[in-house]
Formats: sequence, C-alpha cells, structure tokens
Amino acid sequence: MTVNMTKGQAISLQKSDGGSLTSVRMGLGWQAAPRRGLFGSRTREIDLDASAVLFADKQPVDVVFFRHLVSDDGSVRHTGDNLVGGVGQGGDDEAILVDLQRVPVHIDQIVFTVNSFTGQTFQEVQNAFCRLVDETNGQELARYTLAGGGAFTAQIMAKVNRSGQGWAMTAIGTPANGRTFQDLMPAILPVL
Repeated sequence: MTVNMTKGQAISLQKSDGGSLTSVRMGLGWQAAPRRGLFGSRTREIDLDASAVLFADKQPVDVVFFRHLVSDDGSVRHTGDNLVGGVGQGGDDEAILVDLQRVPVHIDQIVFTVNSFTGQTFQEVQNAFCRLVDETNGQELARYTLAGGGAFTAQIMAKVNRSGQGWAMTAIGTPANGRTFQDLMPAILPVL
C-alpha cells in the first residue's frame, strides 16, 4: 500500500511483516509543462537530474549523480541520466537504487535532490514526483508530489536516515536554486 506523503512527513521503512527493507529505489518522474505561444501550446524538453548525497554525522562523504553513477562503496547506484523527462508517462524518468544492507554503518543519512543542470525552472515542469519502491518486489511504498510552478531550479526531495535498527524516509520538498548538488549544499544542511 502506497503512502502519499506530505511535506515534512516521515515514515518507517519497515515491511508489513516487521522485517526491514533491504533494497529500495528512489524514483523521480516529471513532464514538461505546455507553454502557450502565438500558434498554440507547445512543450520544451526539461532535463532534471536526481542526486543522492551520503552523509556521516552531518558531513557529506559521497554523492551519486549522473557523472558519478555508483557510490564509492557500491551501495548506491544511479540508473542513468534522462535528458527529457516524461518518457515513462507517470513512471520513473531517473532512479537511484540503494542497497540498505550494504550502506556503511557510518552513513546515517542519504539526501535525494533534483536540479535542472540547464537552469530551467520548475515553472516549466508539471507532474513531478519522487517515490520509494521496495526493489525486491516492485511495490511502491511512498510517493511525494513535488511542488511545481516556482521560479527555482532545484528541490531537496526527501531523505532516508537510520532509525533504530532500520531506516525511515522523510519528505522534504524544500525549493532551492542551483544546477548541481554542490550548489544545493546550503539548502541541504538545515534538513539533516
């Protein structure tokens, strides 16, 4: 059963049988918003990029994004860059896989961001979302609709963090400006 999350909401990543999840996928999807012009409406390709920043005690120690597809320890993997969005028509346009069992013990949070490397704003995006899927069975666990329409080029989507013996997910949804994850660090640090 999917939980439709609201900004700031946190959920435990325990399975319904009480066990812990072992592998999850953070999926990102979006479509270009139609723009009205002199000859009707048209859409322009939108290139959004998903990133995962791995933190240990509030310090960034690794990142996974379109130019570094696998974390140094191999526990987090980006499936590749999608330059246009909307390909899945509601499915994931980009995805980051996290093998929770392989994440080193010193990593206590993984923050997921989305940004427009080309500088396009969310005013040009519609139907944007992030979702967490149990990678072992394909079941969608949580979905968070990203607020659109703003004059910002990025968003801090969500984070997964250690919680007791397992993990939890928090929907963040903080708008930001930046073309890369490095540009977003000032917006990420307050949500750790």
